[in-house]
Amino acid sequence: MRASHVAAATFDDPNLVSCAGLVPVLELAERAGLHDLVARHVCIDRPGSANAAMKVPALIAGMVAGADSIDDMDLLRHGAMSRLFSDVRAPSTLGTFLRAFTFGHVRQLDAVAERLLVSLAKLTPLLPGADQLAYLDVDDTVRATHGYAKQGAAIGYTGIKGLNALLGTLSTRTGAPVIVASRLRKGSTASVKGALRLVVDALRTARAAGATGTLIVRADSAFYSRDILFACRRHGSHFSVTARLDTAVRAAIEKIPADAWTTIQYPQAVFDKDSRTWISRAEVAETSYTAFAAQAKHKRLTARLIVRRIPDLAVDQDPLFPTWRYHAVFTDSPLPTLQAERDHRGHAIVEQVIADLKNSALAHLPSGNFAANSAWLVLATIAFNLTRAAGALAGTLHARATTGTIRARLITVPARLARSARRLVLHLPSNWPWQTAWQQLLTAARHGPPDVARH
Repeated sequence: MRASHVAAATFDDPNLVSCAGLVPVLELAERAGLHDLVARHVCIDRPGSANAAMKVPALIAGMVAGADSIDDMDLLRHGAMSRLFSDVRAPSTLGTFLRAFTFGHVRQLDAVAERLLVSLAKLTPLLPGADQLAYLDVDDTVRATHGYAKQGAAIGYTGIKGLNALLGTLSTRTGAPVIVASRLRKGSTASVKGALRLVVDALRTARAAGATGTLIVRADSAFYSRDILFACRRHGSHFSVTARLDTAVRAAIEKIPADAWTTIQYPQAVFDKDSRTWISRAEVAETSYTAFAAQAKHKRLTARLIVRRIPDLAVDQDPLFPTWRYHAVFTDSPLPTLQAERDHRGHAIVEQVIADLKNSALAHLPSGNFAANSAWLVLATIAFNLTRAAGALAGTLHARATTGTIRARLITVPARLARSARRLVLHLPSNWPWQTAWQQLLTAARHGPPDVARH
């Protein structure tokens, strides 16, 4: 492939747009009630905060199209975008609007995000099988920041200076994850701080979004907390949390009989970070365990301790007896032992969501104001869920694709705007590889998916 000789290039066509895929996405958002939700729940009475029902969708549209900073919102104002969309705002206006937020206003935006997800789940095949089995994954990440003007920026557990984002994601065995709750926190915050409130909010949203069957909360050892585990039970869900290998857990593991271990083979080798080796064989066993035994009786919790052990290949020489590395999971999952252990490893799916966010709107936290960055995070989760819903409407090929893939194939599609019989008509590139998916998205966004797509 070689470039043809181009004599000149000029930016002078007022009828072109670079992201025609925003048309079906924003039509889907409107059907889901985004504008009405913002008008109903976001009430800000500060300078620069007027017309929230127009500015919030504009910020979300920019993020869906790939904007990861306030200045990038200018991509909404090129070519024929002002004819294709109404109420487009300048980046400076949107930046002023974000800085008008306080913590209470961010919580109002959280209410919009929760209700919009519930609406999207009803309009699209976003969470197939959620009425049977669903997983709620909780994890946090540090988003690196630079400079000295970021409120709340500090060095956290990763050794990186930044702000801490706590996320709750909901997924099924056949459905890609969506974000049901988020919080922005100070960079030096411990992972578990504030997690109880987020888990409770996430459980409520998950149930409203259709996760009416078995719901399992998965988390790593940073969230091994009595309050969180009891909250899961109070709200009718199960938990599956990595247990810290303290003295009590090790003692329980040592009591497991030698013949209780079941050998499992990984479908693919798994890289073990501690031993820095690839592991393709492991053994799994289960025992009963009472957590928080030093507490009063009513504060203790008895459940299953599922242990996976792998050969310890980090030793310098061949041992006389086999040496193992242990990974324990404290759970009350109703699933069989091997399935429960395998499903817990599926908690890594939340890392894919974090990577996806950091590859899009969360590439930056663009303001020096903490509340503005908190609002930015919530808007990024709304854009993530909206993009995921668009992928689900476009067909099975895009239902589990990353938002970056959906954006490249279905959102940032160039088009020329024309008029025919007083109607706007989009002319898109011929032979576009994903034109069938794009047309399916447009039809489904306007009229709903076929009944067969809902099951």
